[in-house]
Amino acid sequence: MGEITVKLPDGSERTLPRGASVYDLAASIGAGLAKAAIAGRVDGDLVDLATVLPDGSKVEIITEKSPEALEIIRHSTSHLMAQAVKALFPEAKVTIGPAIETGFYYDFDVDHPFTPEDLEKIENKMQELAKANLKIERQVLTGADAIRLFGDLGENYKVELIEDLGAATVSLYRQGDFVDLCRGPHLPSTSHIKAFKLTSIAGAYWRGDEKRKMLQRVYGTAFADKKELDAYLARIEEAKRRDHRKLGKELDLFSFSDEVGAGLVIWHPKGAMLRTIIEDFERREHLKRDYDIVVGPQILKTDLWQRSGHYDNYRENMYFTEVDEQSFGIKPMNCLSHMMIYKSRLRSYRDLPLRLFELGTVHRHERAGVLHGLLRVRCFTQDDAHILCTPEQLDAEIKGVISFVQDVMGVFGFEFEMELSTRPEKSIGSDEDWDRATNALLGALKDSGRPFEINEGDGAFYGPKIDIKLRDSLDRRWQCATIQCDFTLPERFDLTYIDADGEKKRPVMVHRVILGSIERFIGVLIEHFAGSFPVWLSPVQVVVLTVTDNQLSFAQQVYAELRAAGLRVQQDFRNEKLGFKIREAQLQKIPYMLVIGDKEVEAGMVTPRFRDGKNLDSMKCSEFIEFIEKEVKGFH
Repeated sequence: MGEITVKLPDGSERTLPRGASVYDLAASIGAGLAKAAIAGRVDGDLVDLATVLPDGSKVEIITEKSPEALEIIRHSTSHLMAQAVKALFPEAKVTIGPAIETGFYYDFDVDHPFTPEDLEKIENKMQELAKANLKIERQVLTGADAIRLFGDLGENYKVELIEDLGAATVSLYRQGDFVDLCRGPHLPSTSHIKAFKLTSIAGAYWRGDEKRKMLQRVYGTAFADKKELDAYLARIEEAKRRDHRKLGKELDLFSFSDEVGAGLVIWHPKGAMLRTIIEDFERREHLKRDYDIVVGPQILKTDLWQRSGHYDNYRENMYFTEVDEQSFGIKPMNCLSHMMIYKSRLRSYRDLPLRLFELGTVHRHERAGVLHGLLRVRCFTQDDAHILCTPEQLDAEIKGVISFVQDVMGVFGFEFEMELSTRPEKSIGSDEDWDRATNALLGALKDSGRPFEINEGDGAFYGPKIDIKLRDSLDRRWQCATIQCDFTLPERFDLTYIDADGEKKRPVMVHRVILGSIERFIGVLIEHFAGSFPVWLSPVQVVVLTVTDNQLSFAQQVYAELRAAGLRVQQDFRNEKLGFKIREAQLQKIPYMLVIGDKEVEAGMVTPRFRDGKNLDSMKCSEFIEFIEKEVKGFH
C-alpha cells in the first residue's frame, strides 16, 4: 500500500499509510485532537476532514479554537438552515447561503414571505437535524451532471450558477436528503453545529439585481458554543436599544420622508445643532493644522468627470443633469474643484504642501436596498481635504494625517484599526504610479508602529488607500477615515509646480477624510453613546425646570443668564408635575437639569441634577456656568 510523509506546523514530520485523510492524521496525533478536529489546511488550502493527504504536503488541523473555525461553522449552519427550510417548505427554491462577518444568511425563492413564526419552526427543525448527526459528505461531479441533478430537483437557481461558472467539475455537499452546490469546506457532521440563532428576515434581489426576482433572505448567526452565542445575542439586544434610527426619532434629531426621497436626511433643530458642533470642531482642528478652507460648486461639467475617470469608473453612482444644453455631473466627491483651485495660478515648490479643506456635500446613487438610516444615504457631507505636495513631502503628509486621525478619535473616545487597500481590477494609472503610491502608504504605516492589515484589490480606482475603522462601545467596526495616495489625477489634470531647479514637476495628491461622512459619523456617535452625549457634544446641555408657576420669574432669569453665557439651554415651565418633567428630560438624555423651587428662589441658587438622577449641591447660577465651562474645556 505504501506510505506518505506530511509536515506539521511545528516543522515535525509524520508518516501515514497512503490514502490517509486529514482526520486520520489528527487521530494519529491523539484521540483528543481527533475529537476536536473540524477541518484541515493542506498546503495553504482549507479542506474537509475526509480529504486524502498527498505525500509531502504541509498540514494543519483546524479545531473550533482556530481562527478559521467560525466561518466553517457558520457556512455549515447556513446549509443546515436550507435543509430545514426545504423540509418544512418543499416548494422553496434554494439560491446562495454564505457565511458573513456577523453570521450567515440564505436566500430562498418562496411563494409567501417568511414570518417570525416560520423562523421559530425553521430553528426547531435545525435543532432536530443537528441532533440527528447527519454525515456531511463532499462529492465532485462534472458540470453537465450537476446541471442535470439540480435540474431534476427543480433548483433552477443552482443550474444558473453552475452554467455561469462554466467549470469542468463542481463540488456538492450532501447531508441526509439535502444536497447543495458549494466549494466548502464543511463540518464533518451536523452534530458539530451546537449554538445558533435565526435573527431576522429581509428581502433581497437575486444576484443584487433590482430587475431580478425578490427573494426571502433569512439571517442567522452561529458560534462554537452557547456561551459565545448568548454573549453575542446580548450585544445585539444592546445594539437594538442603541439603534440610531430609533434614538434619532426619540431625541428628535432627524427624520426621513418618502415625500422627500429615499436616503435624504432632514435635520431637525437638535440634530442640526449636533452637526454644527461637530463641523465647527472640524474647522478649528483643520485651521490649527494649516489647512485652508475652500468651497466648490455642487455641479461640474460632465467633461471634467470624463477627464478625471469618474465618468468611466464611477458613473453608476452619479447623478447627471443638463443646463443650457450642457451636461453636468452632480459631484460625488470634492477633488475636482480642489484641483481647479490648484490650477488657478502658477505654483512654486515653496507653496507646497497645499492643504485644501472643504465640508463638501456630495450626492451618490446608492441602491434602495442598501440605504440604512444615517449610515448609508444618498446625500451627505464629507470632511474632505486634498493635500498637494512634492514627492519628498509625501511621507510626512501621510504621517500627519494618521496623527490627525489619532488625535480626533481620542477626542471622541474611539479606538481604531487600519488596513491598506491595494489596486482594484477597475482602475486608472500606470503600474509605476500605483507602486509608488502603495509603497508611500505602506512605509508610513510601518513607521507608525500600529498594526495594520492588507486588503487586496479594494483601493479607489485612482489610487491605493489606508482605511481606518473605528471601534465603538459595542466593539463594532465602522469605516470612517481614509487616506488615498494619488499620482494619477495630477497627471490627468496637468498639475505642476516649479521646483528649486526651475523645472516643472508633478505634485502628488493625498485625498483624505478624518470623520468621513458627517451623517455616518453622527449615526455611529449616537449608537456609541446610546444618545447620552458628553456635555460638549449635547445639542441641549441644560434644561431649566420649575416646580410651580411661583418660580417663573427667577427661572426665566436663570435661563437668560445661561443663554447669555453661551450654554445650550432649554426651558420647561409647563404646569406639569415635576416628576413628569424630570422623566421627560431624562428620556431626552439632557446632561443637566436645574430644578427651581421656592427654596432656590429664596436663596437665589440653582440645584443641578445629572441625567442619571445624581444631585449636585446648590450653587449660584454663575458657579454652575463655571462648572460647565470647566467640563467642556478643551473641546471648544
